[in-house]
Amino acid sequence: MRNRAGRVKDNDAYLNPQAMFSVVITTFNRVKLLKRALKSLVSQTENDWEAVIIDDGSTDNTQKQILPYLKSYSRIKYLYKPHSGAIPSKNYGIKASTGKFITFLDSDDEYHPAHLESRKKILIENPSVRFLYGGVKVLGNQHVPDKDNPSVSINLKDCAIGGSFVIERQVLLSLNGFRDIILGSDSDLFERAAKVKVHMAEVQLPTYIYHHENTESATNKLYMKIKRP
Repeated sequence: MRNRAGRVKDNDAYLNPQAMFSVVITTFNRVKLLKRALKSLVSQTENDWEAVIIDDGSTDNTQKQILPYLKSYSRIKYLYKPHSGAIPSKNYGIKASTGKFITFLDSDDEYHPAHLESRKKILIENPSVRFLYGGVKVLGNQHVPDKDNPSVSINLKDCAIGGSFVIERQVLLSLNGFRDIILGSDSDLFERAAKVKVHMAEVQLPTYIYHHENTESATNKLYMKIKRP
């Protein structure tokens, strides 16, 4: 059965034993932004996905607020855990995922409707590729502190943005996921994958929408410190 927008409702659709994509979403007291992220996910033109929401100890009634999504889309799993930070939560979500490829959607970001469809097309046409990256539209501050020298800033176009990563599950597990470091966990994973010669490909189509307007984000706070005279 299809809804009025023409998309298959999850609870009416045939579910593959293993989805093409597992979308890992970590969140902590961001329920309003999380709803925007979930809206972009269920609006995808590609339906071959599951999602794992890792609630990192939120106290804003996240589960209750997103219950309509959980009831309508059985492919969206919700897991609550004690607060431990974004990286441990992301790794927790990776282990709870079952898809062939694991990708990410930060709870304050969103997908263009064709995001997953465009990535699937690339992977099908290039079956040796194990790691996709890039294809990001940045909204807000275009700069972050350099992970190698936090006293200077670099443009986000020169950074590895983890939300854009699409990584074969077995490859990601072999790399032990993300390392819990203060800055540059995305770049660190990218560099470790490149070091062991994982076949990687850059995407140009900017369908991952990275919201960097929040002045309270860790990178924006640090960026403002280094910009002060």
